[in-house]
Amino acid sequence: MKYMTKGTCSTEIDIEVADGVIQSVSFTRGCNGNLQGISALVKGMKVEDAIARLKGIKCGAKDTSCPDQLARALESLEA
Repeated sequence: MKYMTKGTCSTEIDIEVADGVIQSVSFTRGCNGNLQGISALVKGMKVEDAIARLKGIKCGAKDTSCPDQLARALESLEA
């Protein structure tokens, strides 16, 4: 699934989920090292657990962040 982000330096998130478990996450643009770290940490995690941990995280004065956008993308899969 491709998710177009809003309000972050990253512009897109590619997510692969199978049986409710995150298989891979890849961000386009953004802080490369941090986003590789987030991607590695959520791999193998249940979708609902990742949403619970990442939703609502803010980046500086912004109302969202790359982790929050990932949570929103994962929520759209559940809808």
